[in-house]
Amino acid sequence: MYITQTFQVLHDWWRYLIGLLIVIIAVIIGQIPFTAAIFVKAMSDGESIIGMDESKMMNILEPNLNLFLMLLSFAVGLVGLFLVVKFLHNQSITLLTTARSKIEWKRVWFAFILWGIVSSGFILLDYYMSPEDYVVNFKLQPFIILCVIAIVLVPLQTSFEEYLFRGYLMQGIGVLAKNKWLPLLSTSLVFGLLHIANPEVEKLGYVIMVYYIGTGLFLGIMTLMDDGLELALGFHAANNLFTALLVTADWTAFQTHSVLKDMSEPTSANFVEIFMPVFIVFPLLLYIFSKKYNWTNWNEKLFGSIEEPIEEEILIEDNNFLE
Repeated sequence: MYITQTFQVLHDWWRYLIGLLIVIIAVIIGQIPFTAAIFVKAMSDGESIIGMDESKMMNILEPNLNLFLMLLSFAVGLVGLFLVVKFLHNQSITLLTTARSKIEWKRVWFAFILWGIVSSGFILLDYYMSPEDYVVNFKLQPFIILCVIAIVLVPLQTSFEEYLFRGYLMQGIGVLAKNKWLPLLSTSLVFGLLHIANPEVEKLGYVIMVYYIGTGLFLGIMTLMDDGLELALGFHAANNLFTALLVTADWTAFQTHSVLKDMSEPTSANFVEIFMPVFIVFPLLLYIFSKKYNWTNWNEKLFGSIEEPIEEEILIEDNNFLE
């Protein structure tokens, strides 16, 4: 139903091609302040960004400023995506978000709170078991600024990724391919591969792609089974927000004024952290969600075909963009 309802709006293949191009341009525009700030900082330090190590380039700025400018591009991308959906596809945010008559924020908050508690618990448990691997990084003023930046912009970053992959692309590929397995697998694969430039990949190797692709698959399954993005939006926001606030490391994508800093070097122990979420934690979460929201008919919802309604297609002309 979540994908099938896309037949109600303008869904020609070329619209998705143009729409994706516009979104990419929006993200690039959003990256201009970040690139300019790096260039200015490098010049002031008597360095050149040409040939500069990527990890150094990503952390040359003060952490809060760095985080703000990094996340700004996603916020601009989200605006660009919403404009594409509205004016190129004549689709409302509600139809992009859910098959229900309105967005159910209780679902968003349930997933956010559940994963916020679980993920924070994992971090605190690891700190309790291996305190020697951490240093307390807490400084009140930078942390307050971090909270403001993260609380405002991290949900925009994660929402952009969810609306793009589990929303726009999943619906677009679904109505074009007339099935559900292709959009599920393709969006999960692309979502994972786009993280390949993260510094974690350099440290842990390509095995970490199992986590990234597995996370995309988990979020895609949630979306299809629940007929909407609400749970994925809540989970993804909690995952990035609580991590940014609680722990950072020199080899991670987010360098922040978090409470803790992980000083350990990546080892084989990190492989457990890669495989355990994908093969144990995520399936348990899907089980919890399935019981709470009465998910049934898994095979049809994940691998069934998508058929265009037989009745004459009626384009929705009066969708309220902010509905």
